[in-house]
Amino acid sequence: MKRTRSPIDLRALEAFVAVCETGSMTAAAKRLQVSQSAVSQSVAALEREQGTDLFDRDSRPPRPNLAGRALLELAGPLLQHAHTVSGRIRDASLAGALPVRLGCVDSFAATVGPEIIRAMSSSTRQIEMWSGLTPALSGQVHNGEVDVVVCTHTVINDHRIIELPLLSEAFLAVASRRWLDGRAPKDSHWRQLAAELPLIRYTARSVIGQQIERLARHLGINSPRRYEFDATDPMLSLVSANLGFAISTPLCLWQARHYLNEIAVFPLPTGRLSRRDFLILHRQGEWIEFVEHISSLTGRVLDQLICPALTRSLPQLPADALLPKLTN
Repeated sequence: MKRTRSPIDLRALEAFVAVCETGSMTAAAKRLQVSQSAVSQSVAALEREQGTDLFDRDSRPPRPNLAGRALLELAGPLLQHAHTVSGRIRDASLAGALPVRLGCVDSFAATVGPEIIRAMSSSTRQIEMWSGLTPALSGQVHNGEVDVVVCTHTVINDHRIIELPLLSEAFLAVASRRWLDGRAPKDSHWRQLAAELPLIRYTARSVIGQQIERLARHLGINSPRRYEFDATDPMLSLVSANLGFAISTPLCLWQARHYLNEIAVFPLPTGRLSRRDFLILHRQGEWIEFVEHISSLTGRVLDQLICPALTRSLPQLPADALLPKLTN
């Protein structure tokens, strides 16, 4: 009858790896902070369980034989996975005490973010919040470096990551109010704007910059690339000076709201390319209540604070320019 080998004991495997890497039982025992006899017994038990010798006992220092080298090659990933599993279990057991790591794109972090922090300031839940670009944030939630992410686009192909719709906003043409001086309403249109002024862009390395470029091509806006910015604030400084027009969104405009009295907005044609959708990402089975809380808070902040303030400052703003939660 064929003998069934026992599953590998991870502590014995750790001792085996330590002997291979340090070159002796004594050095391995020192690294693992156990006695030399404990290391010797662990290695002997591992060989007994696997039914084969793992070291060439005739060499000094002892070197792994063919079976030992094969095991050593596989041992690293096994031990790393075991440590990851142990860490995940420990984190789950401490979930009530751990701060949630929340990553957000800049326009969300600078507008809705402070209101979320303020609303949760009386809660026992601690939040570590930082901002970044969508590609980096998507990668961080995939790698487990953040717990929850608010971003505008994702290409993550990972069934463990849950993507939920959070809000949607329309792209708008933005010009200086000085451009409107003396114009009839029929001339105050995005087409006239694009015919007279250069397009001031977000940088092409940002997701919003790429989205706007696709929209501009679709609308037939062929303005040469002259000015590009990473942020809305410097872009609106040129727009308010009537040096060009921009395509932006309500949240970005609210982020640079000290310019609202100097600009006007113009609706763009509706369509698949004319909106920017925000998603909230988290790992399956983790931080579900927190995600629901963030979603609810976002809706309240938009309905009660940001949308009314934007409408007062920009009466041309379409009613559907900023909508909490997408609908199917």
